[in-house]
Amino acid sequence: MRSPIMQALTGIAKAWFILLLASWIGLPIAVAMIYAVSDRDAIYEPTPIPLEYSLRQLQELWYLGAGSAIVNSVIVALLTIAISFALGVPAGYAFARYVFPGKDFLKLLIIGLRMFPIIVIAVPLATLYIRLGLSDSLLGLALAHSAMSIPFVVLITSGVFAGVSRELEEAGMVFGLDPLGVFLRITIPLALPGLAAAAMFTFLMSWNEVFIASILTTTNRPLSAFILSTALTAPDYYKFAGTLIIILPALVFVFITRRYLIAIWGITVR
Repeated sequence: MRSPIMQALTGIAKAWFILLLASWIGLPIAVAMIYAVSDRDAIYEPTPIPLEYSLRQLQELWYLGAGSAIVNSVIVALLTIAISFALGVPAGYAFARYVFPGKDFLKLLIIGLRMFPIIVIAVPLATLYIRLGLSDSLLGLALAHSAMSIPFVVLITSGVFAGVSRELEEAGMVFGLDPLGVFLRITIPLALPGLAAAAMFTFLMSWNEVFIASILTTTNRPLSAFILSTALTAPDYYKFAGTLIIILPALVFVFITRRYLIAIWGITVR
């Protein structure tokens, strides 16, 4: 048994490690948020924290099209969740509940879809979209994002469904439910926290994706592509303002759904 002194030192070391990790992630975000609402001249002053604040750069960036870009990003993210869940949730349930030939190969194939860099397929994808008439459309961008997120949805939901008790599903069938009724009325409610966590990952993946969005859209651009094209060569205060605009909605979404991240571990480890 370790002595009380060693336990205290271990606790202090863990606390410092967590503090350093949180600072490594949170400090750049905090600096960007502070400078996003700072006066333009105050940004270049030697003081670590600006003393004068203004919303001018945020307002100007909003008038340049950030508002419509946010709407586009939300639409694309919701479409991505709908498409990914429509295809990924049944596949995840099949992997969790059934044994069939080629199951392991299919799992490996799904994971392998994420091994190719996006830049490799960028030009063929843009050419295909132009021929299909999906270029510069929100639906086309949602389809591309869905292709990126379906493997994660399948893997996450298969683990979630594997943690749902088979006995409860069998009891539902004993009491007269058909397989679809068991899935909708028993399995889905029990797996809801994990499905919400999968939806959160899908939303953030679509929200933060910028490369495909920049290639496939020109006028109907989501927020990430809009910020890249607008603030890339702009002064620093526009870059900070763009950072705040793109980070804040994602932080709010994560804050709302954070409890599901804890609930998913409670389901999958049972």
